[in-house]
Amino acid sequence: MQVTKYPIEGIVEITPRIFADERGAFLETFSAKVFAEAGITETFVQDNLSVSKKGVLRGLHFQKPPFAQAKLVSVTAGKALDVAVDLRKGSPTYGQHVTCLLDAEKRNLFFIPVGFAHGFVALEEGTVFQYKCSNYYDKASEGGLLWNDPALNINWGIETPLVSEKDEILPVLEGFESPF
Repeated sequence: MQVTKYPIEGIVEITPRIFADERGAFLETFSAKVFAEAGITETFVQDNLSVSKKGVLRGLHFQKPPFAQAKLVSVTAGKALDVAVDLRKGSPTYGQHVTCLLDAEKRNLFFIPVGFAHGFVALEEGTVFQYKCSNYYDKASEGGLLWNDPALNINWGIETPLVSEKDEILPVLEGFESPF
């Protein structure tokens, strides 16, 4: 497994080695040792899966403490541009974001620690997005930021995404009180 650390502390991409031949392919998708060496020590308690049409944008979401979640995300079909925005108070990278192209053929995984807003846009029809969470979902703990907030300046790589009504009315970063 190849581990790539991002410029924002705690963000990690893991790309497994794929062993392919005429029969198909084999890869290791989890190794507690490799993950721990990369700083990922969370215990994951819930798995989620979404299927999206090309151009669907979901996010930017987070769960407030005490239900805050770290996430380990990947796509099992298609491609998605994944985005993590640092919301940790006192972080030197507060309000900054990183992106990762998740690709079902590459089988890469993207780790987002607690304290980040998270979102993605499906770049192919029928993109299957899968993620592990370190805490259980709690409706009352939902939070988010507006996906197209000019202060975040995120290039989603798509001109007119399909966004839920709920995601269109999330707050912007300016004046935001981070719970982290």
